[in-house]
Amino acid sequence: MDLSVIIVNYHSRDKLANCLASLARADMDNLRYEVIVVDNNSGEDLSGLGAAYPSWRFIMHDDNVGMGGGNNVGIRAATGEFVLILNPDTAIRGSAIPVLLNYLREHDRVGMVGPKLLYPDGSLQLSCARFPSFFMPVLRRTFLGEYFKTSRDRFMMEEFDHQAIRPVDWVMGSCLLFRRRTLLADGSIFFPLFDERYFMYFEDIDLARQFWTKGLQVVYNPEAVVIHDHQRDSARHPWYLAVFLDFLTWRHISSWLKYFSKWGLNNKNYAQD
Repeated sequence: MDLSVIIVNYHSRDKLANCLASLARADMDNLRYEVIVVDNNSGEDLSGLGAAYPSWRFIMHDDNVGMGGGNNVGIRAATGEFVLILNPDTAIRGSAIPVLLNYLREHDRVGMVGPKLLYPDGSLQLSCARFPSFFMPVLRRTFLGEYFKTSRDRFMMEEFDHQAIRPVDWVMGSCLLFRRRTLLADGSIFFPLFDERYFMYFEDIDLARQFWTKGLQVVYNPEAVVIHDHQRDSARHPWYLAVFLDFLTWRHISSWLKYFSKWGLNNKNYAQD
């Protein structure tokens, strides 16, 4: 099996159906692949969605274990040489998947690669970034960001035209491709998994940092294009109300603190500018 496509569902049946339809239409370049959908105890009826796929597996998890935990269920069940993490709110364009996979095959020092993401209206979505400083979430979510706009925009790499292939610190977890197992320079085997301490948010940043600390690059490749109907759910309320009204804001704060507790306050940028 060349590839395992892993999609975690939680109350996203309609978007999942669109995502799977885009996979069925995509140019897969004769890849042998399986689709693994992990349902985080959403209670939704997903029967029939996998009819187009001869290698379809549906895993119903008894609990909602978050994005990282749900993806890990799929990774552990995967049989492909490569793993594609895909959000249900994405749609594959053309030959995006073979482009990413062939790039990994041709670059041994690259551990993980992500595509260019576009909003449904075709506009660019900023999907690669530098590792954050401790106060970056505050700058991104409050009025203070306007006073530190240079730092905020640098974090999101707004000065980059997003037209060139380049190593980056991390790429958004809505579409990620990596090898299921990688032989490292010291002879050990790296099996990439998300850190399940993050229920939601920061799990993609943490995974990228794992790759970099193993001596493997994370690369943004705009030659592959994926549509992402991205909604910043934890930012749907003004910052001064979110901490009172939105449990997702607390999820974000919790993950923020866990990330810096794990990695420290040094926001070393591994990718060279």
